[in-house]
Amino acid sequence: MNKTININLGGLFFHIDEIAYQKLNRYLNSIRKSLSDDPQGKDEIIKDIEMRISELLSDRIVDERQVVSENDIDEIVNVMGQPEDYNVDEELFNETPYTKRTRKSTKKLYRDGNDKFLGGVASGTGHYIGIEPIWSRIIWLLLAFGTGVGFFAYILLWILLPEAKTTAEKLEMEGESVNIDNIEKKIREEFSEISQKVKDGANDMGEKISSADYKKYKTKAKSGLQEFLDTIGNIIMVLLKVFAKFIGALIVFIAAITLISLIIGFFSWGSIEALGIQTEWLQVSPHFFNTALPYWLIILFVFMAIAIPFIVLFMLGLKILSNNSKSFGKVTGLTLLAIWIVAILGLTFSGIDFSSRYKNAGTDTTKHELNISPLDTLKISMIKNEDFDDYRNNNLRIIDTDGKKQLFSNNVDVDIRNSDTGSPYIKIRKYAHGRSRTKAKENARKIEYQFNLTDKNLQLNSFFLNDFPNGFFDQDIDVIIYLPEGYTVYLDKSTRYYLDDVANVQNIYDTKMVKHHYIMTDSELDCLDCNKSDSNTDDENIYLKIDDDSVNLKINSEDGDAEVKIDENGVTIK
Repeated sequence: MNKTININLGGLFFHIDEIAYQKLNRYLNSIRKSLSDDPQGKDEIIKDIEMRISELLSDRIVDERQVVSENDIDEIVNVMGQPEDYNVDEELFNETPYTKRTRKSTKKLYRDGNDKFLGGVASGTGHYIGIEPIWSRIIWLLLAFGTGVGFFAYILLWILLPEAKTTAEKLEMEGESVNIDNIEKKIREEFSEISQKVKDGANDMGEKISSADYKKYKTKAKSGLQEFLDTIGNIIMVLLKVFAKFIGALIVFIAAITLISLIIGFFSWGSIEALGIQTEWLQVSPHFFNTALPYWLIILFVFMAIAIPFIVLFMLGLKILSNNSKSFGKVTGLTLLAIWIVAILGLTFSGIDFSSRYKNAGTDTTKHELNISPLDTLKISMIKNEDFDDYRNNNLRIIDTDGKKQLFSNNVDVDIRNSDTGSPYIKIRKYAHGRSRTKAKENARKIEYQFNLTDKNLQLNSFFLNDFPNGFFDQDIDVIIYLPEGYTVYLDKSTRYYLDDVANVQNIYDTKMVKHHYIMTDSELDCLDCNKSDSNTDDENIYLKIDDDSVNLKINSEDGDAEVKIDENGVTIK
């Protein structure tokens, strides 16, 4: 009759024979002795070994009153491995020699919780099949989106398959034998990973160690169905994280393209000026943006004001893509903020100064009599500058006239109206801007414009000049020709792009009025040699004229003529 002892092994109670207890105790002490030279993770290794022994004993005990015998301990030692295989003192264990035996490992299917994207099914099946988890995930994606079967199979396995939490389950999932050597190796690997995470700034080393077997018995694990329901929210979070990664990548792309464009533009601009390449815009723009600050400083402020926010966006995008991305240091951040504020203030000051220089408009009007008779036909044509005025595009450029630089523009508008004095004359109205009305009027007076009347030919310049570098914003010329009723005029084709809303009975577009004769009526021109196709009305008996000051409708019919005129005086019906 042998004495029995109650022991707690891995959180479970066992009745064990005294001789079996002594053998088991010597076995565990021998293992602990073998680990004494390298104490790293020793306690965790011993705990895992005890958990595994308790599992094996539980499989052999069919009745809770059954006593663990010496033979049971011998079978467990054969499974776990003999101490002498790990350089253990044989005398501490048993006088009886053991023959080393190997047990064929059995691979089991689990969900891998340490390498999971959703539920760990893909990585678990990858271990079972013997392929890398990435290829297993690709196969599952093809099955899910290709056939649809993979989606339901994944959820079903997620619910039914247990997660490999203990060291023994992880070894079985990977097809490794559950013995002392593999348990030690697995624990040390996990311990090394945790140690590395601690070195890299991880917050909790115990997350890995918590996978020991006693966790299984301390609390009841959730079922697969419960875990599936609990992770629905996690799936939504994963989708949100994927969307956030996409937004981060988009921010990085846009910010990078913008910064590259700004850098290329900035250095290209400097290279053009350094090489002495003087384009029209490079010549005009410094005087167009005529402010108290130097032109190069304004360009630098523009670059900084745009570049710095995009640098911040670029770093923000990197932070969204990777939590390991470093942010700006305090000194760097404050420096960039200070530079950006200075750039914004500089641009604000320049904008206010620029606006103040051109906030007031002024005009200078001159009147010149035209020496022509009612029997003469006045021919109007435009004289172009053959060297510069190649097309009507309201451009502003710098020209050299007799060694003198001048600003050149062809923003000239021509109009023909009824004379209110009974005699023909021409008005030259010049527009310009300035800091005050007086300054604006002075700027307008400096504009140079010429015309010439020879016999019956009125030749108008299609351009005007201004002294350089007087860069007055929105300067232009209005040429208004006043003819009494009954006077005839012919519009040369050169006036096509300079006529500006010339009132006529047929309501012909300005560009179609050229190469025709017109006679002045009591209010507008009437074409003498126009075809029906030249008119913009569908009915030759209906004439409609709409301008800024009035609306004039004339209707000719067999029953009589009617005219409706709407102007500042009201509605007049004749």
